[in-house]
Parts: sequence; C-alpha cells; structure tokens
Amino acid sequence: MRGVTVCIGAFTNVKAIWEERIEKENEKIQLEKALWQKTSVKKLAHAWEDRVSFAKLKEKVITEDGRLILRIEKEEWKNLPPCLGKLTNLQEWQLHRTNLMKIPTFVARFTNLIVLDLSRNSIAELPKEIGQLVKLRELLVSYNRIKVVPKELSGCENLEKLELAVNRDISDLPCQLSDLKKLFHLDLSMNQFATIPEAVLNMPSLEWLDIGSNKLQQLPENIDRMDNLHTFWVQRNKITHLPEAISRMTNLSTLVLSNNKLRDIPVCLQQMANLRFVNFRDNPLDMQVTLPPCDTLEEEEERELFGLQFMHTYIQQSLQPVGGEEHAAVLSATVELEG
Repeated sequence: MRGVTVCIGAFTNVKAIWEERIEKENEKIQLEKALWQKTSVKKLAHAWEDRVSFAKLKEKVITEDGRLILRIEKEEWKNLPPCLGKLTNLQEWQLHRTNLMKIPTFVARFTNLIVLDLSRNSIAELPKEIGQLVKLRELLVSYNRIKVVPKELSGCENLEKLELAVNRDISDLPCQLSDLKKLFHLDLSMNQFATIPEAVLNMPSLEWLDIGSNKLQQLPENIDRMDNLHTFWVQRNKITHLPEAISRMTNLSTLVLSNNKLRDIPVCLQQMANLRFVNFRDNPLDMQVTLPPCDTLEEEEERELFGLQFMHTYIQQSLQPVGGEEHAAVLSATVELEG
C-alpha cells in the first residue's frame, strides 16, 4: 500500500503541472487572439478612415485653367493622410486656413506640381523633399511658423515665385538659393532679417522684392547687384541712410521706404530715370518740405500716390545754401517752374 500511495501522489503532482501549463498556454492563445482581433479591428478602422479621407479629398479636386487642383479652404486638416499619395497627378495644392501643421515628406512624389500654396496655416518646417519638385513654379507659405528654409529648396530649378512673408522668425536664407535662376518674385516681409541675404543679392532674375517689416538698419553697399530689380519694398525697417549704389539700379521703378529712420534723401536718386513711385513717408527727415497746392483733386491724389515731386523738391532744397527769405524765394520759384 505504501508504494501505491507514492505513485498516486506523483501522478497528482504531474497532473497539476500539466494543467498549469495548459492553462497558461490557453491564456497565451486567448491573449494572442484578442491582440490579433484588436489589430484587425484597427487595420479595418484605418482602412475605412483612409477610404473616407480619400473620398473627401477627391471631392476637393477641381479642374481650373486646364490644371488639376486640390483646393481646401477653412477646414480642419492638421495632417494630410497617406491616401493623398494616390493623387500624384495633381498640379496644384491650395490649402488655406486648415491648421495644417506639417507638409508630408511624400510631397516628393508629386512630380507634376506647379503651384504649392499653403498660406495661412501652422506649418513649422519645410521638408527638404520639396527640393525634388523640379517643375514647381510657385511656393507660397506666408503666414505660417517656419523658422528655417532648407538649402534643398535650391533644387526647384523652375521656381519663379517664393513667398515667406509673416512667418516672423526667418532671419537668413541659405546661399544655395542663388541657384534659383528663374526666381523673379520674393516676399520676405515681417520676419527677422537684419540684412539682405547674400543669396538674394545673387539671384540673377529677381525683379520684385519685399523685405518690409524686418530689422534692416542699412542696405548693402553693393545693392546694385540686383540689377534687374524693378520693385523694392523696404518699409518699416530701421534704415538710416541709402548707399549711393542704389542710383545704379537702373531698372528700379518702385521704391518704398516709409517708416524708416532716414534723415535725408540722397541727391543720387535724381539720376534714376526709371523711378516712377517713391514713398518716404514717416521718416525723421531733417527738413520740412511743403509742396504748392494742387489745382485738382486728381492732381493731389497723383502726387500723394507717386511722391516724386516731394523727393525732387526735397533734394533741391537740400542743395540750396541757407539764406532765409532769399532761399525761400528761390525754392518757391523752382517749385512753380516744375509745376
């Protein structure tokens, strides 16, 4: 009887061990099954979300002027779904006020993009992949939160228009951007530029530049390197004087210098035969110049608009020796002759 008892006890122990193992294995199987089911549900949910997102995106695609355009206005799209990658034949993105926070790296797949307009969003970074968009002509990312412009942007060899206004924290541009041989329009207003970047001075086709509302204290002495520039907005900076080289910008027709720290208007500006519009308003100029009254309202509005008469009168007055009434009489006669 003693031997039989030992066998029964051993059998009971072995049975308990196997039952425990089987129970653990069953628990493991159940856990894996639950995990698989959860994953499957997630996959199905993602697939369904993608289908819904893709359907919504397709509704936003229009054809205009022969171009296929994705246009989204005032809707919440903080992130663009991967399914957008199925629409690589798009030629324009126009996404405004969507709170978009990030440009997806798969933007590089959109090799047909001509216009990328993502103004008025919350974008903090330009991905270097944008530089692969060799057909891109316009990159419009004003009113965002961009701080740095990547050197890879120079790969957009057909870029003609670049708008980076009101990002507020951009302070420089990579020198490689001077490789943008076709760029003619550049908006850098309302940022943190303390000087005009070398890349800008070396852009061969630049015609229109707005660098207003920055921190410029002076213009570079070699500013005439921008010899194709015809429109130059430098308003709301801290510029104290103008270099003589500005008079050698022979194509310049519009020059806006309002709200700076200028104390005089240099004589050399009289040499600029193509200058048609100037604005020196709200500068602490040393002399007060009063123009004679206009005969008509249209004449007054034209004078206010173009500001050329004020500039020339100021320069003429600055060239006259200080001589009290005699000086005033000469100035008055000069103004009347010009009028």
